[in-house]
Amino acid sequence: MLLSLFSGVVLGVFILSDFSFFASVKTLFSLFTSLLTTAWILKTLGFAILVGSIMALIERSGGINGFIDFMQHRAKLVSSSRSSLVLSYVVGVIIFIESSITSLIAGAVGKPFCHKYRIPQAKLAFVCDSTSAPISSLIVLNGWGALLLGLISTQITQGVIEADAITLLIDSVIYNFYAMSALAVTFVAIWFNIDIGPMKNTKYIPITTETILPNPQSMYYMLLPIILMIFLVFLFLYLTGDGNILKGSGSSSIFYTVLTTLLFTLFYYVPKKNMTLNTWTASTLSGAKKLFPIAMILLFAFAIGDVTSELKTGQYLASLAQKSLSIYLLASVIFLLSSLISFSTGTSWGTFSIMIPIAMPMAVAMDADVALCIGAVISGGIFGDHCSPISDTTIISSMASDCDVVEHVRTQLPYALISGFIALISFFIFSLT
Repeated sequence: MLLSLFSGVVLGVFILSDFSFFASVKTLFSLFTSLLTTAWILKTLGFAILVGSIMALIERSGGINGFIDFMQHRAKLVSSSRSSLVLSYVVGVIIFIESSITSLIAGAVGKPFCHKYRIPQAKLAFVCDSTSAPISSLIVLNGWGALLLGLISTQITQGVIEADAITLLIDSVIYNFYAMSALAVTFVAIWFNIDIGPMKNTKYIPITTETILPNPQSMYYMLLPIILMIFLVFLFLYLTGDGNILKGSGSSSIFYTVLTTLLFTLFYYVPKKNMTLNTWTASTLSGAKKLFPIAMILLFAFAIGDVTSELKTGQYLASLAQKSLSIYLLASVIFLLSSLISFSTGTSWGTFSIMIPIAMPMAVAMDADVALCIGAVISGGIFGDHCSPISDTTIISSMASDCDVVEHVRTQLPYALISGFIALISFFIFSLT
């Protein structure tokens, strides 16, 4: 994934530099220097890395195992295979901070119940994957919102359209039809136990290792940091927006949120003797190291977005579209194109970086609904990501559920195609109205 994104950046720079080697090297250096000195990009990259630290600390604290123990033995809210999957679904919807965290926690919560009720691991992976990206893209008070806000703001800064970036982002979320349909289809499939395609033949695979620790820690070691993150996002949006949440800085808010939460875990876990200072430091570094590649993907995604803008790809496609594409098909075509790119690259965020600089100029040139076209990009990016075997959320959901990646892709694909078809029809209908 890193290689494909970097190759795209290099090829684009070569084209911009008239295939001059020395000019291309100079342009590449200037491009990444510019990106790494841009405040909101640095904060977004910092957020991506620090999220890994927080997740590692929560897991090391034993809070996840404490929550599982509480739900299973004390509250007794889970008593069947359906309630087990519903619990993972609810966890996936509630935890919208970051898609990887959503998949990991939903998988960790649901896995012991799936073993108890012999639910196929592929079903749990399907639930984890189908709630993570969709809910993160609908409730954009997270890294997804920061990325999208930055991409939209860039187009506004470049004079593509005169609009308020936050208002445009909120309007586009309303048109995120794939995320909405994926959440609905997943819940219906769980509640009515609907198995279609390869899911009919998937089997539960017994494991020999124990999922829950013998002496689980308090579930508040997991709950308090998560609750704090949710609260702090709103607080920092309020502070950075001078009292107006809708005008707050998304990138600053999520960065300050994870940084504050990280410090909270230090003064919460260590004094309570949940872990030593050395353990806290080691877990922090280990978690950051695991998500460092994700930060690199983000950096290359930002780079390829800038290169695409410099190549004027959006304006070129817009000129072609004006001659051969009906305005009523524009959103649907953008959705399909975004899906193809996301499936090929395995990254919805990279797709956003590529397609938003294309979709917005096309929509403006054809006098179409810009928010609808941005919504088509978001939906297409998630749809292709769900179908791709090289997607990070696909891999993480499989790992969190003890499911083979190929098995997860095969069993999830029919449900994703149903949600994708619903989204495609929705974009066509709303284009008409």
